Amino acid sequence: MEKPTVALVYQAVQALYHDPDPAGKERASVWLGELQRSMYAWEMADQLLQLKQDVESCYFAAQTMKMKIQTSFYELPPETHIALRDSLLSHIQSLKDLSPIIVTQLALAIADLALQMASWKGCVHTLIEKYSNDVSSMTFLIEILTVLPEEVHSRSLRIGANRRTEIIEDLAYYSSTVVTLLGSCVEKTGSDEKMLIKVFRCLGSWFNLGVLDSNFMANNQLLMVLFQVLQRDETSTNLHEAASDCVCSALYAIENVDAHMPLALQLFQGVLTLETAYHMAVAREDLDKVLNYCRIFTELCETFLETTVRSPGQGMGDLRTLELLLICAGHPQYEVVEISFNFWYRLGEHLYKTNDPALHGIFRPYIQRLLHGLARHCQLDPDHEGIPEDTDDFGEFRMRVSDLVKDVIFLVGSMECFSQLYSTLKEGNPPWEVTEAVLFIMAAIAKSVDPENNPTLTEVLEQVVLLPETVHIAVRYTSIELVGEMSEVVDRNPRFLGTALVLARLPLDKIAECLSDLCAVQVMALKKLLSQNPSNGKAADPTVWLDRLAVIFRHTNPIVENGQTHPCQKVIQEIWPVLSETLNTHQADNRIVERCCRCLRFAVRCVGKGSASLLQPLVTQMVSVYQVYPHSCFLYLGSILVDEYGMEEGCRQGLLDMLQALCMPTFQLLEQPNGLRNHPDTVDDLFRLATRFVQRSPVTLLSSGIIVHIIQCAIAATTLDHRDANCSVMKFVRDLIHTGVSNDHEDDFEVRKQLIGQAMEQHGQQLVTQLMHTCCFCLPPYTLPDVAEVLWEIMVFDRPTFCRWLENALKGLPKETSGGAVTVTHKQLTDFHKQVTSAEECKQVCWAIREFTRLFR
Repeated sequence: MEKPTVALVYQAVQALYHDPDPAGKERASVWLGELQRSMYAWEMADQLLQLKQDVESCYFAAQTMKMKIQTSFYELPPETHIALRDSLLSHIQSLKDLSPIIVTQLALAIADLALQMASWKGCVHTLIEKYSNDVSSMTFLIEILTVLPEEVHSRSLRIGANRRTEIIEDLAYYSSTVVTLLGSCVEKTGSDEKMLIKVFRCLGSWFNLGVLDSNFMANNQLLMVLFQVLQRDETSTNLHEAASDCVCSALYAIENVDAHMPLALQLFQGVLTLETAYHMAVAREDLDKVLNYCRIFTELCETFLETTVRSPGQGMGDLRTLELLLICAGHPQYEVVEISFNFWYRLGEHLYKTNDPALHGIFRPYIQRLLHGLARHCQLDPDHEGIPEDTDDFGEFRMRVSDLVKDVIFLVGSMECFSQLYSTLKEGNPPWEVTEAVLFIMAAIAKSVDPENNPTLTEVLEQVVLLPETVHIAVRYTSIELVGEMSEVVDRNPRFLGTALVLARLPLDKIAECLSDLCAVQVMALKKLLSQNPSNGKAADPTVWLDRLAVIFRHTNPIVENGQTHPCQKVIQEIWPVLSETLNTHQADNRIVERCCRCLRFAVRCVGKGSASLLQPLVTQMVSVYQVYPHSCFLYLGSILVDEYGMEEGCRQGLLDMLQALCMPTFQLLEQPNGLRNHPDTVDDLFRLATRFVQRSPVTLLSSGIIVHIIQCAIAATTLDHRDANCSVMKFVRDLIHTGVSNDHEDDFEVRKQLIGQAMEQHGQQLVTQLMHTCCFCLPPYTLPDVAEVLWEIMVFDRPTFCRWLENALKGLPKETSGGAVTVTHKQLTDFHKQVTSAEECKQVCWAIREFTRLFR
């Protein structure tokens, strides 16, 4: 873009906020986005802030400044850094009364600049010295001091571990000065609510960074003010939330209780004084305050968990902490008890590991009370219609309850609890919603009950099967879920089984006949849909019938001896024309095509090699539809076909032709701008397919012309930050190289080794360089074990060459940030190279990468 005038930028901002035409707003947004990415953004933002025309233009400018400093600081030459700092400080002072959101954006810009600008030494001291004596500057000074510690671990800055350590040491040195400033600020402004909120937010931010001196804080007046605010009934919602956040941050900061004894004691005693205030909030039906107190009580229990388990009932192991959480569990709103779930998980885990019956006995009554509360919270509304939803908020809450119950049930005893719950249903005549909730909790623990000679389980199963027609559908649904969890009992009582499983146990000659009858219902329905004229130009939805066929094929798995014809083979050949026509009719609809592919996948898996006659027509249709509608499920189905037939000599060339035909439209899709990021499912399924080929017929793939393009695509896709897609890419590369490493005494090992050698000669350096760049700048830490496995395989294949490739890759990494801070020292580079190249197992490579990449985050 050409350099715009300030007037034009201002006009675009006005259009963004005030143009009545949505198209005009969209045009302004696109243009301003382009401006923000350009070099001109620095100057335009600075000029708009100087002009100070209105809130919108100043907010856009402040946000642009913050964004540029966060993402494009490297654009500025070092000699401009001081001028930029002075300019930003001048802007925040002149705009401090215009709008708090502008002050926040500028404070973030100043904080991000301070973190990256190595030449700005002791920034906290400089700012306090410059502004602390001017009351009118206090609002923005505290805002800068709040966001500064928050930005230290910001993902978008990537200042690196060396600079981060330097900054944290610097902030720790000045932390007491900051707390003293906050204390004097409270003394001067007294009960000014806005200022108190700012002070609490700032204090919480410094607690979160973990740099406050706990002895200094234990005797600090601010702690007393915090608890006074939380005890007062008239405290406003906003102030109450800020104070609660601050106490939670303080509790989190002293998790290593023994190292922070004086502060730990003050916080422990302070939180225990809040029980009365909690009851007052419940009486006033102030849910916001109730949730805040529950957060504080939970954080207290989390912090003192080890103390509580080590010395229950003594000192700071006082069990009143658990009483506070059980009081919260008694609140009618399920959102309140849900806050404490993580603590109960951790308590269960600690007690399970200690395995001390006497200790379990102390905590058992608390868990029993919790389970009663949870069963009550799981009740649906009495006027609820239909089956329980599992995707809405309440459905997700019930799933979390189920998980929690499974984790803590060992303390109460599965059988004892199961029997107690069942007896409440048997002896009373509770309303349907109580029955359904009890069945739901029973389903959560059914798997952990010993099925051996257990009359209660058998009785429960019989009662569920005999439920009357009139019972509420939610009760019927949950009782079926319970049966699903009682699979071992069902195995011991086959008279209760369902259809497909029975079918699989019939004699082979009977299976084909019965399967044909079972499938006929679904096939007739599909034929009927296909023969109907589409209403509104849209064919009727066949997914119900496709899903039923999929279930039949998935669970029909008879035992077929060698040489016998698979009984399902004939049935699948009979229904193929209907599935093929359904696929053609709905080829533009991704959802229905996915269901067709799923059905075919289970059909192919069901008969294995017996579906060979389908291979030619199925592959032809897949390829033909994929050219027009590249649904990624075709790639997945292709991987199933390769898995089943890739070892068959006569099928290999046909499968390779399929792969090549599917790859062409796939590469076109992925080569579009942002193609990899926009189509992660396609990346995932493409490399699943390629990996299957590597596993089943490596020489066929490695000898083909398409392998070069697949490897190039894989190298480009290593940067993709998508869990499943990235995992598939890394697995493909790892398995590919491994075929040249693992001497499995197959005849083709030497050929494989030679072919992998050629591929590595061509792509090895590029792959290693890309992987190092990717794990330093693109991928989150959880993907690093996959990267380590790839590097390990390359090294095992050819260690001397790998050492050279890694050295070249490391030379290409930046050694310092644009702000002049050292990113990585020469010693750190050589240490890392040595750690990796001398590693004797893969996990050593993983540890080395994990530590090394922290230098760039």
